[in-house]
Amino acid sequence: MSKITVKKRHVIRKSQIADLMDRLADEIGPSADLFRSDRIERMETDAPFELYLVDKKPLLMSSDAWAFPTLRGLIEHPIPERRVTVDAGAVRFVANGADAMRPGIVSISPDVREGRPVQVVEERYGKPLAVGIALFNAADMERQEKGKSVKSIHCVGDDLWNLEI
Repeated sequence: MSKITVKKRHVIRKSQIADLMDRLADEIGPSADLFRSDRIERMETDAPFELYLVDKKPLLMSSDAWAFPTLRGLIEHPIPERRVTVDAGAVRFVANGADAMRPGIVSISPDVREGRPVQVVEERYGKPLAVGIALFNAADMERQEKGKSVKSIHCVGDDLWNLEI
């Protein structure tokens, strides 16, 4: 991802907040309440997804079909949903932006759906390393023996991680 430039930012209306929270709840269930706030700002950037500031911190991102926490959001408000856990050997690569490959995955939460965002976490402490798009449903990913399983869209140290408001 290239350098993210913020073009505009503005506070969104309560109806837009409700819509965003509904899309977030569709993805992560009741954990969406962790991200509720009276003041959510939408940032217009050149990133491939929309970014939202919750209490002046970039905690949420969305596309037309989904809304999901950023890594900063996942660290501030850990959630148990949509987890793909990688072993210690894969941590270095995933943290640097590599896609999660099946041999390095040790566990998959059953709510992972194809084409939807997931958090990629490390095995020992459960810390989020990346946010990616699942290339398979949980059951298909379990049966998979090799190849890419999660396409990375946001990782530790990328421009979104380093974005300062």
